[in-house]
Amino acid sequence: MDRGSSLEDDGSVRVQINGLRRLSETSGSNTIFEPQPQTSPGPRESTAESGYSAPAVRAPEKKLTLFALRLAIFEKAATGLGTLGFIWATVVLLGGFAITLDKTDFWFITIILLIEGTRIFSRSHELEWQHQATWSITDAGINSFRALRSSSHILVRAVKAMFRPCCLIRKQSQNTREITQFDQSRVGRWNHARAPTRAWISSDVPLFPYAQWVFLSRNISKVLYWLQLLSAIACVVLSSMKLIKHNYGEWEKGDSDKRNRKSALVIFYTLALAEALLFLMEKAYWEWKVIYCKLLEQVNKECEFGPAGMVSIKRFFYDAYSRCVNGSIFDGLKMDMVTFGMDLLVSNSADEQLIGARILRQFALSERFSDDTLQKLGINLSVVERLVEMLNWKDLQEEEIRKSAAEILSKLAGKKQNCLRVAGIPGAMESISSLLQTNRSSGDGADEIGEKNLILDHANYSFWTFNHLGLLILKKLARDHDNCGKIGNTRGLLPKIIDFTHAGETLLRDEKVAPSQILTVKRSLQVVKMLASTTGATGKHLRKEISEVVFTISNIRDILRHGQKHPVLQKLSIEILTNLALEEEATERIGGTGGVLKELLNIFLNQEMLEDPNHVRRAAGEALAMLALESKTNCHRILRLQALDSLVEALEIPLLRVNAARILRNLCTYSGAECFYQLKGVMAAAPIVLKAIMSAENKLQEVMVGLAAQVFKHMTSEESSMMFDRAGIKEEQLAEALVKILQKYYHPSAKVPRIRRFTIELAIWMMHDNVKNVYIFKELGMEKELEGVLETTAELESFNIFSGTVGLSRHSTTIHSLVETALKLLRDR
Repeated sequence: MDRGSSLEDDGSVRVQINGLRRLSETSGSNTIFEPQPQTSPGPRESTAESGYSAPAVRAPEKKLTLFALRLAIFEKAATGLGTLGFIWATVVLLGGFAITLDKTDFWFITIILLIEGTRIFSRSHELEWQHQATWSITDAGINSFRALRSSSHILVRAVKAMFRPCCLIRKQSQNTREITQFDQSRVGRWNHARAPTRAWISSDVPLFPYAQWVFLSRNISKVLYWLQLLSAIACVVLSSMKLIKHNYGEWEKGDSDKRNRKSALVIFYTLALAEALLFLMEKAYWEWKVIYCKLLEQVNKECEFGPAGMVSIKRFFYDAYSRCVNGSIFDGLKMDMVTFGMDLLVSNSADEQLIGARILRQFALSERFSDDTLQKLGINLSVVERLVEMLNWKDLQEEEIRKSAAEILSKLAGKKQNCLRVAGIPGAMESISSLLQTNRSSGDGADEIGEKNLILDHANYSFWTFNHLGLLILKKLARDHDNCGKIGNTRGLLPKIIDFTHAGETLLRDEKVAPSQILTVKRSLQVVKMLASTTGATGKHLRKEISEVVFTISNIRDILRHGQKHPVLQKLSIEILTNLALEEEATERIGGTGGVLKELLNIFLNQEMLEDPNHVRRAAGEALAMLALESKTNCHRILRLQALDSLVEALEIPLLRVNAARILRNLCTYSGAECFYQLKGVMAAAPIVLKAIMSAENKLQEVMVGLAAQVFKHMTSEESSMMFDRAGIKEEQLAEALVKILQKYYHPSAKVPRIRRFTIELAIWMMHDNVKNVYIFKELGMEKELEGVLETTAELESFNIFSGTVGLSRHSTTIHSLVETALKLLRDR
């Protein structure tokens, strides 16, 4: 009978298990032999899934946006005064008093206007050059040429604007912003065309032979900075001279415009002085915060970006400042580092993508900022799609971007909703598969394939790093039932994962082995285990696919044979075998692979391992019990290993006795009549079993009652009486204990789902063995208890094993039939 035949894949009743749980006699934790109800998520996960955000963490970049706001207030105030002064000079002074102005005043006004124009020009383009400085040095020549050309266009417009009517001044600033945006879009299109063409593009012609060295962005920005500073100082000096000396030229007596002309000049020089002073105050505030207080370095430290993060911090600040200056002064306050990083990530510029990837990677890995970052990333589908796309970028120059994208996705996949979004992107599994690079051959010499045949790190490329990240992403995605199906259906992905489970003797026994190699094996085993433990029709299909890969079982055998120094790997390998054994065909493959059963027995019966902190021996016992369940050939193989006496002795070892009893019961039940005499040695277990039934509880009592029902079938009445005497227990005492068990478990228990069945089986044997036992059971009220069982039977009691809450391997005899048999014996005799 196919053990998975009773599995259902009803979407409304789908239960996912998180692997096998540890067996504990005292705690009552479930194994594959008990139903495993779906556990509720922990407080942290439940909070995340319910839509509530994590507690807010103060963002370090708020200091930068606040600083940008304050600078913008200075800037806009100075710009307003400058605009007013420009209008006053052109309309009132040069327009109304141009003929009567003194030559000195005329040239002072002209010089001040030229200085103001120069300062306005340099001020408006310093930020643009600062942006250029954040780009890569290799592109410095072309980028600087673009910025220079853009600046020349705007300079021409600024000069023309000086001679336009004052009503067009506002339109000038609008045109300036449009030109800047146009230039930025042109730069984006240039960066998008990564591959060089055979012909020159007119916008890319390097007019200057050594432009990339001469026109460095950082040098030009310094020139513009000092030009602003000197022009402001000059404006202060000239305006102060006029305001202090009051020499506004000569005029004739009776000149009616004297008072008006003098007042107009005083107003102009005052406006020019106020604008220059405001600008100098802005620069002083800048120097104090940036140079003395080291604001940028402080924010960079709080963001945990490291030395390379200063480029990101500067770029963010300049963007925030630009928004405050070009739009509303509050526009910059709406910016945050995560959104900024996402905007850069989806851009067409390779340098911007790298900056964005660095920002998001650091915040996603940071304990302080991870929750907020992943929440924003998860709801932005375009960003997630770009991250998935980046996994396919295998160019050497894009290694850091690819690595950052993989690390971000590995964190993003840790949240259930984000996990579903990542897996739902078309081609996501293929992109993740591209991270895994192996060089395993599917031809001859498979047994000799070792870690040396896996692709090692290139001198300039970290293949192992991407292997780790790929397996980590798959491990987190595999927590979801549907994702497991997608992983199994992705062409070539499952064999890749299984390739990484290979660990030769050299690797496992080497004390100096690199931890990264062991980690790779561990993560691949974890992924395979999660896939093999999937429930429903999906799990059945995955177990079939995994077991059909020819390397799966042999890789696990090598770990069992040589992995004594790595018990975690052994436990994962054993749990994979236990899950695969849910399928009858896989059970036969495992038993038929030479050495697997032997290695499991060696681990389970290892006398040198007195303690089992990693629960490896328990896992091995559970795997053996599963492999012997309903498998006649595996039972014969285990018996040929001459381990029966050792299994009987294991019944007295607290660590092993539960699984030893399961193994022995399955051997007695499924070996067949031809092994009757081989199993005679199990008689020695009878005294141990009887004592355990009388004193134990819960799981131990259940398995011992089940074993007793099979052990006594291999004895005659005389032999069984001898065993009762050797145990110092009378049949009346055992009968009383069985009745009490039925009284205690009036309703079926999920922790011990078979205890009532085993109790009835043992009672039936006792009544067949000795008629006197029938009267004992009658006096003890067994008939009443059996009738109570008929009224409370449940489907829970009909199966040997469970996958989640779905029962597998149905018992051949129903519990109703057993009760009817017992009642018939009680009534007929």
